Amino acid sequence: MGDPLFWHRLQFGFTVAYHYLYPQLTMGLALFIVVFKLLGRSSGNEVYRDMARFWIRIFGINFAVGVVTGIPMEFQFGTNWARFSHLSGGVIGQTLAMEGLFAFFLESTFLGLLIWGEQKIGPKLHDLAAWALFAGSWLSGYFIIVSNAFMQHPVGYTMAPDGTFQLARFWTYLLNPWAIVEYLHNMMGAVVTGSFFVTAVAAYWTLKGLYVEHARKTLQVGVAVGLLASLLVAFPTGDQQGKLVAKHQPVSLAAMEGRFQSGTYAELNFIGQPNLAEQKLDNPIRMPGLLSFIAYGSFSSNVKGLNDFPQEHWPTNIELLYYSFHIMVGLGTLFIGIMGLALLFLWKGRLERTRPLLWVLMLAFPFPFIANTAGWMVTELGRQPWLIYGLLRTSAGSSHLVHAGQTVFTSLGFAGLYIVLWFLSAFLILREISHGPTATPAGH
Repeated sequence: MGDPLFWHRLQFGFTVAYHYLYPQLTMGLALFIVVFKLLGRSSGNEVYRDMARFWIRIFGINFAVGVVTGIPMEFQFGTNWARFSHLSGGVIGQTLAMEGLFAFFLESTFLGLLIWGEQKIGPKLHDLAAWALFAGSWLSGYFIIVSNAFMQHPVGYTMAPDGTFQLARFWTYLLNPWAIVEYLHNMMGAVVTGSFFVTAVAAYWTLKGLYVEHARKTLQVGVAVGLLASLLVAFPTGDQQGKLVAKHQPVSLAAMEGRFQSGTYAELNFIGQPNLAEQKLDNPIRMPGLLSFIAYGSFSSNVKGLNDFPQEHWPTNIELLYYSFHIMVGLGTLFIGIMGLALLFLWKGRLERTRPLLWVLMLAFPFPFIANTAGWMVTELGRQPWLIYGLLRTSAGSSHLVHAGQTVFTSLGFAGLYIVLWFLSAFLILREISHGPTATPAGH
């Protein structure tokens, strides 16, 4: 059956990657709900209020599935990763508990009011509930990111005599610079996902000639927010995230770029295949000096290669890390191009009549999910072989009591459950899209 550690890592990677398909959309939609609410209140246009109600329903479906798919991860901390939980629970347990007690209950409580309580609480309180939903959703993301940031760049802790990590400086831990940058980068990625999803639905309605005014307003908001978020993902948030990796995890940066030799005027590789056997990058297309400038602010800066580090400190899957990084960056660049072109056509008043571009907007919505998944793979693969960077190796964090056969069995169960949940959520979302934001399609 193989190494139990491999199956523990594969199972957790699968469950967390699948789970995050839903929160990234809900966090992105939470912002759009607030935006449509604000536009409806400021303009008095009922179309914006209709769109807010519509996206609240989509949010509710995704939120429910996200909760169900997140529960297995909580159990895996205690089963597959018992030693990690024992050693680090005194630190990351604080923010995980805060996420559940504060953010999750804030989000779920006000979601109920938004879906079923508009007639009872009135429009003003309903708008405030939307803001509370937004706050709970984004606060939840921050607490999770702080927990992850401690694993990437541990601060604010002390080592107890029994070898466990204990929280020593709460605010240092909560305001970890890595957490702040990672959070901003992550949330802009979630907004990109929400933007492409919102725009795809509006493009579909436009192509079908349904809900014409609703589709027009939604396209305007979705494209504008989408371009802004796509730019912010790249700069400054992505740029600052890269500089943190260069400063604190230079071996990860070398692996992300397939760089084996150190030197100044380091090239940024656009295309290439890492060849570990010969320690080189095959068939590269690169730009000299650009990696040095991006990482350290100077073209002449020295960027270390993998050979400057002991091989036991190299990421454990350099090829997958390299390709994940370049998929993330490539798709991020594509998003800027798509939304930039869409905004140009929107500004010229031609977007609704340009069917090829509408088809692109409608079909492009899966790509932000891929880009965000690839981004998290870069984060987690780049940290290897450490669970807590520089302090606790991954091999020392798993449970010895759960063998490979048990992990494979439960992984197959999770996969079956998640397939069912995907089809169910897709059916419910497509049904809402077909019903539209109003009872009867405009013009029908």
